[in-house]
Amino acid sequence: MKIGILGLGKMGEALVMGIRHSAETISWKLTATTRSKESAKKGGIALGIPVHSDNARLTTESDVIILCVKPSQTESVLREISPLLTKKKLLISVAASITTEEMEEWITHRCPVIRSMPNTPAIIREGMTVLSSGSDATDAHLKLAEKIFRLVGQTAIIEEKLMDGATGLSGCGPAYGYLIIEALSEAGVKVGLPRDKSILLAAQTLLGAAKMVIERGVHPAALKDEVTTPAGCTIDGLMALEEGRLRVTLIKAVLAATAKSEKLRAER
Repeated sequence: MKIGILGLGKMGEALVMGIRHSAETISWKLTATTRSKESAKKGGIALGIPVHSDNARLTTESDVIILCVKPSQTESVLREISPLLTKKKLLISVAASITTEEMEEWITHRCPVIRSMPNTPAIIREGMTVLSSGSDATDAHLKLAEKIFRLVGQTAIIEEKLMDGATGLSGCGPAYGYLIIEALSEAGVKVGLPRDKSILLAAQTLLGAAKMVIERGVHPAALKDEVTTPAGCTIDGLMALEEGRLRVTLIKAVLAATAKSEKLRAER
């Protein structure tokens, strides 16, 4: 199978590295495009795959086209390559706020379309990607998209009407996590820990807690109770967090980001 990354940005690079570090490298042929011949040359050297600046050529030669351009560029790029798309190809977009209905209109339903929302930890193959299918995409197309994005982390299939919420939660979520790690590490410095050790303690603690939720499949409230012994240190810390309204603040952060995603889509 031939996979073309149209618009080699950070997410495109993450997908290339994920695929190249998997067994699929043997059977999947990767190519990519960038906006200039100079950046294509640099990208090809860095990633070890063919990279050029001809979107039409990439579309013609690929079975799966992963569209990694900015939302503002999506319509013009899709209208450009539309005549070269066929029902036998699959188009997967990572452009935020662009709906499958819009993409299908721009390419006049020439091929199946899937919309994805990955996040930046895909760069280290710990990403979270949500997927929704267009009207022409089948279960087989969704399974193929899942197979691709699972090489850079976890995947989930959702209804497209929930994509703004997914953007507010997992799309923007890494930034919330970084802020929490930063705050915890500052607290560590406050109580006397060296800054580098404090950052490590905070980051690894959140990483371990997150893996416990995923691998044990237990509700986070139950895992929280496992840490919280009667009259211990943890309950006092939790009380301080509740008094500071951390829970409500995080919920508000997701709601605000979701509303912004909805607004950006409505303004186009």
